[in-house]
Amino acid sequence: MATSFQVLLNKAWRIVATGIAFSLFGLGGMLLPLLVVPLIYLLPGDRVDRERRAKAAIHYTMRGFVEIMRGLGILTYSVETPAAFNQPGKLILANHPSLIDVVFLIAFIKRADCVVKSALVRNPFTRGPIGLAGYIANDDPEKVIEATVDSLARGNSLIIFPEGTRTTPGAELSFQRGAANIALRAGVPVTPVVITCEPTTLTKNSPWYRVPSRRFHFTMRLQPDIEVHSFVQADNQSRAARRLTRFLQEYFTRELRAAGNFPDRSSNERSTPRLETTHH
Repeated sequence: MATSFQVLLNKAWRIVATGIAFSLFGLGGMLLPLLVVPLIYLLPGDRVDRERRAKAAIHYTMRGFVEIMRGLGILTYSVETPAAFNQPGKLILANHPSLIDVVFLIAFIKRADCVVKSALVRNPFTRGPIGLAGYIANDDPEKVIEATVDSLARGNSLIIFPEGTRTTPGAELSFQRGAANIALRAGVPVTPVVITCEPTTLTKNSPWYRVPSRRFHFTMRLQPDIEVHSFVQADNQSRAARRLTRFLQEYFTRELRAAGNFPDRSSNERSTPRLETTHH
């Protein structure tokens, strides 16, 4: 059994390790375009080919970063049915408990596209990868919808967090209608991904150095597709988006309660066990 000194020493190391990981992430964000862009443009192909190579480069970089965090003792993780994440053209909606959710999603999706905050396009640590992969800035809502529909048609898998920001610990989910509008406009099924992080860390308004008392375990669970045809209303797109948004919010709330991530967990709400890839 670990002594209090060993527990304290372990926590101190994880603070240092988290700092190392974040520093590597920032450095990688600046160096990746310098190293990858020349290679992408030297190889034959058109704009779509270059975009695909850039997304693949970021995918492998993120996968390596996840393994660095695991190797440093910051976290462990489980990803259910990992091969299913790489089916093309998926509209992936995920809850957003921590800062590294998008890192994990891109790490397991080779052709991932994202809608990002416009501020990240100007951030020196993130603008390089964003520009390299052609991620979509959220400047204009109508242009965002057009760009996301086009991205899905090209075979990319689009990652969206319907909350628009990280979940406030202990608060109920609150979804925005942007994800529902994209699903209805594109006419594609929604693929939910339920993310849990135990103990909670890197949450909204939480500094990176406030590490939990032990290594955290990160889980991603890919759920069956949800068809959106029954929500379509030819006479009122706005009403259809509201209905779908409410349904998705209730769906994710049920799944998170079943996983024990809300205090009022219902005894009759269970998730069906599936094959897992677990890394400790």
